Amino acid sequence: MPSSEDLGTAAELIAGADALLVCAGAGMGVDSGLPDFRGGQGFWRAYPPYERLGLSFEELADPRHFAEDPELAWGFYGHRLQLYQETVPHQGFGLLLKWGAEKPGGTAVFTSNVDGQFQSAGYELVAEAHGSIRHLQCTVPCGADIWPATDLRLEVDEDTMRAAGPLPECRACGRLARPNILMFGDFDWISLRSDEQLRTLNDWRRRHRNLVVVELGAGRAVPTVRRYAELASAATGALIRINPREPEIRHNRGVSLPYRALETLTALDDLLTAG
Repeated sequence: MPSSEDLGTAAELIAGADALLVCAGAGMGVDSGLPDFRGGQGFWRAYPPYERLGLSFEELADPRHFAEDPELAWGFYGHRLQLYQETVPHQGFGLLLKWGAEKPGGTAVFTSNVDGQFQSAGYELVAEAHGSIRHLQCTVPCGADIWPATDLRLEVDEDTMRAAGPLPECRACGRLARPNILMFGDFDWISLRSDEQLRTLNDWRRRHRNLVVVELGAGRAVPTVRRYAELASAATGALIRINPREPEIRHNRGVSLPYRALETLTALDDLLTAG
């Protein structure tokens, strides 16, 4: 469990803030049962068929597969979409939302996750830096249209991890659709939805200077979330970094909690409730 001293400091920061900014990476979803893709072995533990094929996460998360092998591409993303749709966010999501509800500025979220877990947990102000698997766009793309994947269900062969037809089509031109996600080496991602989310979040930040940043499960490999959290907390140093693997904070302010998300949030809630 986290040390009482560090937990106490973190609880004081949260209690004294007027708004709560949650910055979340992939580690936030682990306690909900979502797989940890960190490193090739982590990805292959989650998806043994890809180990047999010798395919890594980086190789599969490549937009060229939608043109060259769409069944392979949609097998990967279709399986993940179904997993995320069926996953129930863990109780830590609710705790963060509860703390923010008690503050005049409320709660906002910046995340690199594409799984839509924060929206499922009831959050309204969410900036998804890398897009959303729950939204689609044209592969070409023929325009700037982005639409929900609400009713999309794909049959995926669990042995080959390939999708069976029919594959999703662009609702404007009828050609193949793809998730509205920023992939590796991706020049066709339509960022308009994520851009608007980020503008809204930055406007919110400017209105609420006395905020505390709670960063969860954000590593250095893709440092998008860590950088945003550090910049957002630079003026006050009110950064709480919850990360069992890479908890270090570059400056001498803030609180480092080297533990998993749910256990740490639960321990903090005990202190906040008692206080």
